[in-house]
Amino acid sequence: MLLRPGRRCSQPPVRSRSRDSKAPGLSPAAAKLRLLKRLRCTLKFEKCAWGTGARLVAGADEVGRGSLFGPVVAAAVILDPAYRIRGLRDSKLLPAERREELAIRIREHSIAIAIAAVDSARIDQINIYQASRLAILHAVQRLAPAADYLLADAVRIDCNLPQVPIIHGDALSASIAAASIIAKVERDRMICAWDPVFPMYGLASNKGYSTPHHIAALREHGPSPLHRQSFAPVWNAPIPQEVLSFMLDEPASERAVAEEEEIAAVLTES
Repeated sequence: MLLRPGRRCSQPPVRSRSRDSKAPGLSPAAAKLRLLKRLRCTLKFEKCAWGTGARLVAGADEVGRGSLFGPVVAAAVILDPAYRIRGLRDSKLLPAERREELAIRIREHSIAIAIAAVDSARIDQINIYQASRLAILHAVQRLAPAADYLLADAVRIDCNLPQVPIIHGDALSASIAAASIIAKVERDRMICAWDPVFPMYGLASNKGYSTPHHIAALREHGPSPLHRQSFAPVWNAPIPQEVLSFMLDEPASERAVAEEEEIAAVLTES
């Protein structure tokens, strides 16, 4: 909730358990998708933050939380109040071509953009929720200029910025939606780059998510070194997870540092 003298600005009511969720034959995922399509993505929350005196309001979001493979990727975006980017909405509701188009416009017209990733090994160590929060924190810390206010999608980050976690934020806040789009486009690019290395999993088409083909490939071939071992479909695979030779040669701490530096270099180049 955002407060300012003489005015109260609160999140519009969102009923996650709408009548649609009780409709016969409608799955929870389908009910949520129908709900998200009804929400309007606006600058209401950004305007509330600007009203408190903040000038560099960042929206932050992550993608890849439910994937079985690869990193969780987060982005932070500070939109330019003087330039309106039309068509911003939750990246899950946009076709890939439209996401690519919007990502270009976001990069061209935003004050600042930053991306961060937390790899599968770290996800297995600290769990996906904490890894998602960490990825968002790193993205926010990389913003230049730095943000003075943070809007995040349903999570609170361990930083000193005034912040508001917004349920369904990527469907309600333009800044969070922009971050969702940037993160989604970047993560899809990263996962597709691994498709020729591990062609049996169909990563270019499923982006690491739990599709029937992906599950069947896990049962037949076992997990790759980049699969998330803490996720049930991965550790339930009858064949042990493969370990690449370089992973056995390097001490764990050195490998973690090298992986983080490699990811940072890739994200900087992009």
